[in-house]
Amino acid sequence: MALVAIVGRPNVGKSTLFNRLTEARQAIVHDEPGVTRDRVYGDVEWTGHTFSLVDTGGFVPRSADRFEAAIREQVHIALAEADLILFIGDVMTGITDLDEEMAGLLRRTDTPVLVVANKADNEERRWEASTFWQLGIGDVFPVSATNGTGTGELLDAIVDALPTEEAGPEQDDRLRIAIIGRPNVGKSSLTNALLGEERSIVTEVGGTTRDAVDAALTYGDQEIVLVDTAGLRRRTKVTENIEFYSTLRTQRAIEHCHVAVLLVDATQGLEAQDIKVLKSAEEQRKGLIIAINKWDLVEKETNTARDYAALIRYRLQTLDYVPILFISALTKKRVTQVLDVALDIDRERRSRVPTSTLNEVMQAAIERYAPPTYRGQFVQIKYVTQVAIEPPVFAFFCNHPKGVKESYRRYLENQIREHFGFVGVPLTLVFRAKSREAVEE
Repeated sequence: MALVAIVGRPNVGKSTLFNRLTEARQAIVHDEPGVTRDRVYGDVEWTGHTFSLVDTGGFVPRSADRFEAAIREQVHIALAEADLILFIGDVMTGITDLDEEMAGLLRRTDTPVLVVANKADNEERRWEASTFWQLGIGDVFPVSATNGTGTGELLDAIVDALPTEEAGPEQDDRLRIAIIGRPNVGKSSLTNALLGEERSIVTEVGGTTRDAVDAALTYGDQEIVLVDTAGLRRRTKVTENIEFYSTLRTQRAIEHCHVAVLLVDATQGLEAQDIKVLKSAEEQRKGLIIAINKWDLVEKETNTARDYAALIRYRLQTLDYVPILFISALTKKRVTQVLDVALDIDRERRSRVPTSTLNEVMQAAIERYAPPTYRGQFVQIKYVTQVAIEPPVFAFFCNHPKGVKESYRRYLENQIREHFGFVGVPLTLVFRAKSREAVEE
């Protein structure tokens, strides 16, 4: 999928534009409430075309002496990764020295650039947007990210400027596994252990992998593609925005995989950033595995692994269906479990439950624990069917779809898992009106 990057100095409306362009796509894709969304990276759908959008805002240090350097780095990162760049300016303040400096960097690249003259909320400001033509970096589009004025024309131009994706001669149906996690948890070491060769650069210093590495291996009778996503290039121009760069590389890897393996350093434990990445992979409905690496460094007692897993389960709450493995990439102990479990998860993602069996099980579950009433009326779920695989989607037809609250959704999901498996597989449950007269008012 093509990548579009938003760049510009602070306070010109980068995040507002990002939210405006991704909002419709987010609402369409996610039927269930309570999904954690990473607001740095999202998908946009327009006239049948879909592209990824990344917001470089929010990664600028507060320190004044590092401020402008960090902004320049955003441009360098965008140039390294993006297929198209949206340069955002503010028609109320006009062109500043920092705008000029960033435009100078963009003029020296072959990456196409569109100039977004933001805050053009009225006719007078739309006329003022013409001053941005003097930057000489691309066509200018007057836009109001706040109220949406001009965004349709901008999206048309983005779609026209993006490269056409060429379909390969054959569809690649190989299992793709993305190894994700914080720097220095052993992603490259695990890749090398599975491949049996030093394919990635491995040192004891975090952030030394030069780029994401795709490598194929044959395991049993199947060919698997591994994606090592350490994702930090040692570039002289990228020093301040390492967090942003790592986030971008990880999100791209998750987007292109079937199963994401979150690698955790056993000596450090599960951290907030790990949970954020795992939830991002869940949001994209990828198969999920947690692999606790460096288990050889942990002093063990009788129930060490059990207690460690219980602590992780406590912190993850709604992600309790994700399998937890204990491995050592250094000693190669149990590393092939990652492949075995990933293959199992991939098969589960492709599996379909017969409608008759599904209804028999779920109707019994509903009879045992009926849904709460909605506006004084009983919620009646009459029919259930699996409408999609890869990832699995289950449709529940009922008289009051809005009456099925999150707690009851969790109950139904747990019943599906209890009877049909789907270990490590995010499930989507959608609720639809069973007849015209039952549509919500």
